[in-house]
Amino acid sequence: MMQRVARLMPDALAGRIVLLLTVAIIAANFIALAIFSVQQNRHDQQAGEQREIERIVALIPAMEAVAPPIRRVIARDASTRFARVTVGDVPLLRETAPDRRSRGIAARLSDAIGRKDVAVAMVDRPGTTDRHERDPGHSQVIALTIPLAAPGVRTQYLNVMTRGITPRPGGVEQGAFLTVLALSLVLVLSVAILFARRLAKPLGRLADAARAAGRGDRSARVPEDGAREMREAARAFNAMQTEIAQFDAERMRMLAAVGHDLRTPMTGLRIRAELVDDAEQRDAMIRTLDEMAVMANGLVSYGKEGQEGEKMAPLDFGELIEQLCADRDADCNVAPDIQVRGRRVGLGRAVGNLIDNALRYGGDALVTLSRDGENAVLTIDDTGPGIPPERLEAMFQPFRRGEESRNTDTGGAGLGLSIARMIIIAHGGRIALDNRAKGGLRATVTLPLFRDV
Repeated sequence: MMQRVARLMPDALAGRIVLLLTVAIIAANFIALAIFSVQQNRHDQQAGEQREIERIVALIPAMEAVAPPIRRVIARDASTRFARVTVGDVPLLRETAPDRRSRGIAARLSDAIGRKDVAVAMVDRPGTTDRHERDPGHSQVIALTIPLAAPGVRTQYLNVMTRGITPRPGGVEQGAFLTVLALSLVLVLSVAILFARRLAKPLGRLADAARAAGRGDRSARVPEDGAREMREAARAFNAMQTEIAQFDAERMRMLAAVGHDLRTPMTGLRIRAELVDDAEQRDAMIRTLDEMAVMANGLVSYGKEGQEGEKMAPLDFGELIEQLCADRDADCNVAPDIQVRGRRVGLGRAVGNLIDNALRYGGDALVTLSRDGENAVLTIDDTGPGIPPERLEAMFQPFRRGEESRNTDTGGAGLGLSIARMIIIAHGGRIALDNRAKGGLRATVTLPLFRDV
């Protein structure tokens, strides 16, 4: 049951607020309608009772002033479909019933005629068979007995059984109620929609920034505005981003320093290795030192790319791609007028690494740049052997290579994809690797288009 209700709820926060307000307004209007109807019925009942009291008060002097036979004629003429009036020698009631309504009617009647010998009671109406008629308020009538006295005339009793007045059918007019309900919904929901959107907008910005931070974009920040709780959440997120960015920068500086410091001893070792007489041993040592040099240079490059020395600026991405492909003799298909905001050197290095990987491991590269909504989409395809699906994500980790050997002739240190992903993420983009259905590997880069606001 709870799952079914959850499925009916809107997914967005603004939609849920509007739905809850709509339900609350409709419920409040129906509750108010029920209360108003009860109060209206009670008022109609009291008004009917008061009319009957006034009519009876007017009958008593007229009956006491005439002879008994005429009294019966007056009583017959005074009877209506709501009240039966009779005059007889036997009273219908001897005393007032103890219930609150009977005592209230008796008190009002006594005050009106200035006498206390009034008896009132609520009695069941005879002949009640309909289920609706047997409900309380429909099955009972008011019974009254008032002695009639006149000089020289035997005491008779005025007996009355009345329903007072039937409550007006329908209660509140349906059209008026629906009009009031519609107006209240329109007015309140108009304000609620504006308020809900303003409340949900900072949450949406925070979610977007959190997704960007999850991809590694340390420049993502949230405006510190809105309600107090939203300002505190934005402030905490921005502080977290700053601390992580500082930690990453320090880590990159350390990696660059380690790579730089390794160069000096490796240079000395290479000089000594070249002095070894045994040619086979000398060549093996030099190959090992060359691999170490590649790794050290990769560490330096990796560390430097993590430091934002170049400023962000509008960039003709298509022109940059064409230049990179021309330098590497790679095929390209570039859509016109695609601009991004980024660092030319950094993006050039990232895309260049991807093209180099395609040429090195796949033998060729087809570079395609297109526009997809608010994003620029770059794909680099090759016709190589591809990568096992379980290793695709691991290829972005440092020192991971498409082929497992450490031969510097077939690959570098395994930092090219790591550097490319770090640069792309820093530009607010995404990068992914997929095996093509026809064979080969596809690298897909998505970057937000530059919009001149």
